Amino acid sequence: MTPHPSGSSHSVRHRDATLPPRGEIPERTRTKALRYLLKSLAILLTATLPASAQISFASAVNLALQNSPRVKVAQNQVEQARAALSVTKDIFIPSVVAAGGVGYSYGITLSVPTIFTLNAQSLIFSPAQRAYIRAAQMDLRAALATLADTREQVEEDAVVTYLSLDHAQERVAALKEEYGFASRLVLISQDRLHAGVENELDLKKSRRAAVQSKLNELQAEDGLRFQQERLGDLIGLPGDGLTTVSDSIPAPPSVQTSRVSVGLQHLDNPVVLSAEANAEAKRERASGDSRYTWWPQVAFAAQYGRVSPVNNVSEFYNLHGNYNTVFAGIQIQLPLLDRVRSAAARQSIAEASRARNQLDVVQSEQRENRLRAQHSVVELETKAELAELDQGIAEDELKAVTIDLKAGGSRLMTPEDEQNAHIRERQRYLDLVDAKLDVFNARLSILRQEGQVGAWLQSLVESPAVSQGWTTR
Repeated sequence: MTPHPSGSSHSVRHRDATLPPRGEIPERTRTKALRYLLKSLAILLTATLPASAQISFASAVNLALQNSPRVKVAQNQVEQARAALSVTKDIFIPSVVAAGGVGYSYGITLSVPTIFTLNAQSLIFSPAQRAYIRAAQMDLRAALATLADTREQVEEDAVVTYLSLDHAQERVAALKEEYGFASRLVLISQDRLHAGVENELDLKKSRRAAVQSKLNELQAEDGLRFQQERLGDLIGLPGDGLTTVSDSIPAPPSVQTSRVSVGLQHLDNPVVLSAEANAEAKRERASGDSRYTWWPQVAFAAQYGRVSPVNNVSEFYNLHGNYNTVFAGIQIQLPLLDRVRSAAARQSIAEASRARNQLDVVQSEQRENRLRAQHSVVELETKAELAELDQGIAEDELKAVTIDLKAGGSRLMTPEDEQNAHIRERQRYLDLVDAKLDVFNARLSILRQEGQVGAWLQSLVESPAVSQGWTTR
């Protein structure tokens, strides 16, 4: 049978209808492309998340300084002190005031009405004001010292927190390994119990050691999360998943611990400098208050006025057609009696005495803190040396046990002895990590007592190990 001519053409038209128009992408192709793009973005995001959660030592300190509310408050105090100093000086610059107005009057006026006036006045000489200027300068110096101390405190907090977070990461990793060895020890004890080599008591001891190791791991993880949140609060970033870069941590700062009493009488850290400047400011202010009475004060005053022509002033005053009035002169005052100022002077003197005594207290506290820090760092360095030796001995014992087991020696070593050696080595390693952190913090504390934390951090700028991402102070 010959096919219908239209059948062939209909079949062709049906097949053509399934093809997409020219220039249009099929729906299936678009869906596959979108899925591939989303999958690629997910892979890229997953790959970048761990890196974004890491922060270097230098970046952490910089962010802590930039985001610290305490530093911003100290900077505001410096700005306030600078403005107060300008106030005490600008009193010698004439202040100019313009005023004007017009109104109705009846009869003779008690004062000559003016359309507008220009007044200028300033202080020329005052012994009290000069003392106030010196007091304001000391206030500014105290504020700058407080700012320096606040920056050092924030830097110390950032360094200690960063080290604590890195230390917590090491502890968690080491305790995980220790728990793995303890779990294998439990399995070995169970096998030995089934073989009749050990009893139930030995198995219970192994289980207890494993549970204790797990508890230590959980506590270390809690400490890790706490340090993450604390560092996140300091640097202004989310603390969840925040990790350190161990290679970016510099070596502990070198400090002089051999001399204990030399140089302790002349402390120049920001805390003492701020107390000294504050005491000097109070003394100068008391001196200014005491120089108010029986000391001359010289001031300058000038005035220009335009007399009002609409208030019939010429009917009562003989102006001779001159409606301008000008005055300029120097005024000298000699206060003879002012009980309020005298009482304020006594109050200022008492405040200056209190500030001086407070300075002695601060100096004494700083000397004690420095002595305590110098003594502690020597002891902590000795403990760190002992911990390093203990960890080295534990490593050597572990190597000996491992070699004996592999060689089938005659020392009768068992797999249980190997796991115990692993556990002891991890414990000695944790002791070493704790001791090193204590030494670092103790040395940092000495730098803090000497006001050299910022200088030490600044010296790291040129170090290739930590200069990446570092900014100058």
